[in-house]
Amino acid sequence: MLTRWGARLDRDLPLPEHPRPQLVRAGWQTLNGVWEHAFTTTPERPASYDGPIVVPFSPETVLSGLPGGGRQLLPEEWLWYRRTFEAPSVPGDGSLLLHFGAVDQCCTVWVNGHPAGSHVGGYLPFTLEVTDLVRAGENLLEVRVRDLSETSFHARGKQRLDRGTIWYTAQSGIWQTVWLETVPASYVEGLVLVPHLDTAQLEVTVEAAGAATSERARVVVRDGGRVVAEVGASPGVPTRLVVPDPHPWSPDDPHLYGIEVIFGDDVVTSYAALRSFGVGRDDRGHPRLLLNGEPFVPVGVLDQGYWPDGLMTAPADAAMVHDLETMRSLGFTLVRKHAKVEPLRWYHHCDRIGLLVFQDVVNGGGRYRALTTTRPARWPLRIPDRWHRLYGRQDPDGRRELRQEVRDTVALLRNAVSVVLWTPFNEGWGQFDANAIAAEVARLDPTRPVNHVSGWVDQGGGNVRSFHSYLRPFRMPRRRDHRVVALTEYGGLSLRVESHDWSDREFGYRHCDDAEELRQAFTELHQPLVEAVRQGLGALVYTQLSDVEDELNGLLTWDREVLKIDAATVRRVTAELAGALRG
Repeated sequence: MLTRWGARLDRDLPLPEHPRPQLVRAGWQTLNGVWEHAFTTTPERPASYDGPIVVPFSPETVLSGLPGGGRQLLPEEWLWYRRTFEAPSVPGDGSLLLHFGAVDQCCTVWVNGHPAGSHVGGYLPFTLEVTDLVRAGENLLEVRVRDLSETSFHARGKQRLDRGTIWYTAQSGIWQTVWLETVPASYVEGLVLVPHLDTAQLEVTVEAAGAATSERARVVVRDGGRVVAEVGASPGVPTRLVVPDPHPWSPDDPHLYGIEVIFGDDVVTSYAALRSFGVGRDDRGHPRLLLNGEPFVPVGVLDQGYWPDGLMTAPADAAMVHDLETMRSLGFTLVRKHAKVEPLRWYHHCDRIGLLVFQDVVNGGGRYRALTTTRPARWPLRIPDRWHRLYGRQDPDGRRELRQEVRDTVALLRNAVSVVLWTPFNEGWGQFDANAIAAEVARLDPTRPVNHVSGWVDQGGGNVRSFHSYLRPFRMPRRRDHRVVALTEYGGLSLRVESHDWSDREFGYRHCDDAEELRQAFTELHQPLVEAVRQGLGALVYTQLSDVEDELNGLLTWDREVLKIDAATVRRVTAELAGALRG
């Protein structure tokens, strides 16, 4: 199944946009396009290659261009990539950086036959310094990938080799943009941007790398084309700029400030916003999420981030924008990014469109156990997650890896304006020591609340008490605590739309025969939830944005061509939910 964007794909230049909108410099070039690939049964270099592959689409996808619509990489195999590139001119004593947006799961990289580095983890970016490995003219880049999928403890999200129901086709290899970047001898390696709305200040920390990291940077903040603040900043030192007449960011008014940082010969651009997130009580005493100091109820939709032709990789930047703008136009103010870390451009679009994000950390661990991942859906149990074996987390290396990926996820997305909440665990999948991990997340990022577990198994930690409700109507809990009550998954109403379905199987939590039955069911489902908001329900996340493989419970079909419920009905429901806080 091709989407409208996949049908127009430029194989030689797919996804050409700059992949890191909050740290942009002029000297970069994409390496997306046609590479060569080979599958092998040993880790040795192949004697010959199998043919072309379009990067950054996994070999399991239609858009990879592999014969038959894709080829599964198995745990006992290796996938090799290679291509040549012309080395860009590096200024003075500068460096050449090779960036990978994401490679699933474990990879090793060579440049001109020399090892450049390796990486483990299929959802997070990594960078290799390759200055001394390149030469004038043509250079050879090789990447070897292994993907153990669910046969190991590595993060895997919704992927499974035996796909079906809520589990999707396992995919592998390069699935986000590969790109080169030239930097001067001293350069801006990163920025940490922390808004302080209460004092109308923006805190900027310039993270520097290279030769002369002791010199000062100049930070300029612009509102449109007008300079509103400017300061000198020493690398590594948090520096605050006062922003006069502050213009707060919100979903209804997603106002962004432009940022320019000049550090020696290096110039980068970025953006930030003035807004605050937190937890407090409304005038009735109910714990609420706070946006800019005021109670609000985010009305959201679950977003898996899968596509029929690109799986985890959107076929085009415009395709991501379509999903987000469609949800915003329907009155949703929130997306929950479920079991996936998206390319940074996705968060950029949420920032500028005005969609809040509940961000999951990607789950891993051993095979899931019914006691902790299935039974709590029907019979709420508090099973201590220090009992690691019950949760498939008996491997200490896996626990260490997940804790590092929690830290890396927070570091990667801490500047995203739209990310309002962190969720380390979902439904007991690979869960362990959730309270301690939630506390660590809060230390890493004290500006956002934490939902320590989404759905179950609750350990009493974090800022949110989360519920999933598919099998019975949701009821506000009788016993309240200091945490915000959130319904972070519910709904799952399914409808098959002929000619827009992908599977001959159907998964959902309630089947509807036609669009009218779905419309009525959607309306009736939300009537008691409006009253629940008045009683203290603090956030809602409907399942889900689009169909995915066997799951036919999306508001949109998987090809994004049909909105299953008329827009007026959805807008009326989302408006009633959002307005119930004031009613």
